[in-house]
Amino acid sequence: MKLDNEEFFEEEVETLIQDIHQFYGYDFRGYARASVYRRIKRFLTNNHMSSIRELKKAVLADSYFFEGFLQEVTVNVTEMFRDPSFFLALRTRVLPILSTYPHIKIWDAGCSTGEELFSLTILLSEAGLLNRTKIYATDINQKVLKQAKEGIYSANHIAEYTSGYYAAGGKQEFSSYYTSNYGNVKFNSSLLKNVIFYPHNLASDFSFNEFHLIICRNVLIYFNSELQDRVLKLFQESLVPLGYLGLGKKETLSLSGVSKNFDIVDKDNRIYRKIS
Repeated sequence: MKLDNEEFFEEEVETLIQDIHQFYGYDFRGYARASVYRRIKRFLTNNHMSSIRELKKAVLADSYFFEGFLQEVTVNVTEMFRDPSFFLALRTRVLPILSTYPHIKIWDAGCSTGEELFSLTILLSEAGLLNRTKIYATDINQKVLKQAKEGIYSANHIAEYTSGYYAAGGKQEFSSYYTSNYGNVKFNSSLLKNVIFYPHNLASDFSFNEFHLIICRNVLIYFNSELQDRVLKLFQESLVPLGYLGLGKKETLSLSGVSKNFDIVDKDNRIYRKIS
């Protein structure tokens, strides 16, 4: 798209980010700029806006409009059993260790619309651990948290999800976990009986509990190196000794100062264990 003031676009986006932080408390200052610029341009196009000034006026005047903006600018791309080898590694290398604890606490950070959360709860259910596990599912975006809680997804992806489930060592008929209706599937609400949903901003919020496992996959790639380091330190502080951390395929601890505090459990699947 061609903006009215394209030469000032980046400068105006920085002002918008500062204003949003002051007005709503959402902090995008540490987000990778290429992704933010691309998503804001797409939002402008979709809403027939030609300038950041027009966008800023609407965002600051209308909290409902801001929620829509937040939905578009934050990344909510997810799927069930994405990278099945990761879930297979959780099933075979992590859950057997966690099963020795009387109670298990897990943080699914940046849970988005919940597809990965359901993948995790299905693993826990099949390992006989769901009843003694408390899962904290957080995201910056309250709309996606609501979607996650509802557990309703398009049936168009169910073949792909089913394939991922079996590649991750699935033990039952995948269809036993959901009901189909009018082109959608609704996953069994019993899978979420021990899940607590609430908003958490990785860019500005602090540790709120201690966990045996933290999963945060394909989120750090949208942050700059300073914010990535902040978040990884937050995870280190939030893990119990010998707690596990699972990241995305393109994410790593190796460039962070916290890497010395973790052992590599599964290099290919980016699973680490806190040692100090």
